Amino acid sequence: MINQEIARIFQEMAEFLLMEEAAFKPQAYEKAALSLETLRENIGEIYKKEGIEGLKNIPGVGQGIAEKIIEYLKTGKIKEHQRLKKKFPIKIEELMAVEGIGPKMARDLYEQLKIKDIKDLEKAAQAGKIRGLPRFGLKTEQNILQGIKFFKKSGSRFLLGEILPRVYEIIAELKNLKEVKQISEAGSVRRRQETIGDVDILIASSDPEKVIDHFVSLSGVIKIWNKGRTKASIRLSGEYDVDLRVLPEKQFGSALQYFTGSKEHNIVLRKIAVKKGLKLSEYGLFRGEKRIAVESEEEIYEKLGLEWISPEIRENTGEIELALKTKLPELIELKDIKGDCHCHSHWGAGKRIISELAETAIKIGYEYIGISDHTKFLRIEHGLDEKQLIQQKKEIEKINSRLRQGFGGQAKFKILQGCEANIMADGSIDISDKVLAKLDYVIAGVHSQMKMTESEMTERIVKAMRNPNVDIISHPTGRILKQRDEYKIDFDRILRVAKETGTILEINANPYRLDLNDKNIRQAKKIGVKMIINSDAHQKEQLNFMPYGVFQARRGWAEKKDVINAWPLKEFLNFIKR
Repeated sequence: MINQEIARIFQEMAEFLLMEEAAFKPQAYEKAALSLETLRENIGEIYKKEGIEGLKNIPGVGQGIAEKIIEYLKTGKIKEHQRLKKKFPIKIEELMAVEGIGPKMARDLYEQLKIKDIKDLEKAAQAGKIRGLPRFGLKTEQNILQGIKFFKKSGSRFLLGEILPRVYEIIAELKNLKEVKQISEAGSVRRRQETIGDVDILIASSDPEKVIDHFVSLSGVIKIWNKGRTKASIRLSGEYDVDLRVLPEKQFGSALQYFTGSKEHNIVLRKIAVKKGLKLSEYGLFRGEKRIAVESEEEIYEKLGLEWISPEIRENTGEIELALKTKLPELIELKDIKGDCHCHSHWGAGKRIISELAETAIKIGYEYIGISDHTKFLRIEHGLDEKQLIQQKKEIEKINSRLRQGFGGQAKFKILQGCEANIMADGSIDISDKVLAKLDYVIAGVHSQMKMTESEMTERIVKAMRNPNVDIISHPTGRILKQRDEYKIDFDRILRVAKETGTILEINANPYRLDLNDKNIRQAKKIGVKMIINSDAHQKEQLNFMPYGVFQARRGWAEKKDVINAWPLKEFLNFIKR
């Protein structure tokens, strides 16, 4: 878990440095944090084997940041981080979870009103103290109160993208114990829900005490809630809880099924068992006193007369009825994805990381990648205008030519050019149709004025979908998990128009978005609207967001036929052209 802890510290440092208005450093720490979050190998092991040079081989880690990593590995803290925390003694992550509050606003609130956390923020806003501050005003105060209300609704849960890498690290460490025979995450993490309350892990072992002792001594443990012979519960840095159960091997399959849930799914399974004269519990499937299913989850489902059901769809929303008829959908898998078509190269900012994105995509095993930079309305994101898009097209053609030469003249991988254009308030697009028509595809999305009425927002998106050059709608409902709710739209009407126009709806894999949600994905699938899973990567490491989009698609029952970037390049482009 050390990777995640250092990543968390670097992210905090980036935010504190933004509060100090430092140049360059915040972005450097942000990039390093992202690299560590997605790093598979334990950073302590890298340093142990390869020293500082090994650390500097990690993307985004230079000499200075490598020295900070070593400082943490040796002392458990970073002096610069401690200095910043002392200067700004606030809960920065908590405050920034409120929509609209960034590092500089958090600084102003602390310096002028001594606001350190959500409780202070709410108290000041309710007392009308924020509206009088320079650059704030009544509307900002009202938005803050609305953001706090949303935070309270979802703030006690964690994003799957925050939790899952840490779960992988815990499992990898515990798996190395010779006493551990089987191990798996369970509960909402295994069902890959968008947000997680706490983490459940199951282990099969004949020596539970040694496993429990190791579990409660994991790095990052800040509190042991309880420790028994076969159960333990801890709190890790990051303020989330992990529960461990250690079981005999013969109970592992039934316990995994039971503790994966959902509760509603399990209730129906128990009713099916009763009708067959059986009893299903976490200890096994019994006929009288005799255990008749012991080896695995698959065996339990089989004995009940069902196909095995993927954890992501165990919500009692029709999966059991289909499993009884052996008619479950063949859910899409990560290995099915052939390309990622929502990737930002920051070309307008002069970064031009197209080649880096392509190289990373080739290593992943993709057949294609799509460069989709923001367009001119989003000046803050260095959005491209018509002239820049044409210039970028020429650069992409040159890189594709070099790639073909590298593959012996064979077109084994291709960079596509798209853009993420802006849907303006009136539904128009901020780039001329003449230039849009020259691109391989066009993504369009809402990035401003999100508090329109349902009718206004629906008409805005519908008009964009009726533009013959718009192929894909990005993050269609505009939500940001734990920060911003969906904007108001008539989603049924959006689906009808998408079906009519052939517009593709995006499943955005960024763990903060996961938009569309699972229910919307099922609706789109039912009506025959095609979807695309995109990472929305802003740097090459974020191409690793793709699994979260696939998890989301599976939760919405999506299959390969529903997702166009699970298709080969020729088939993908043919659909776009149609």
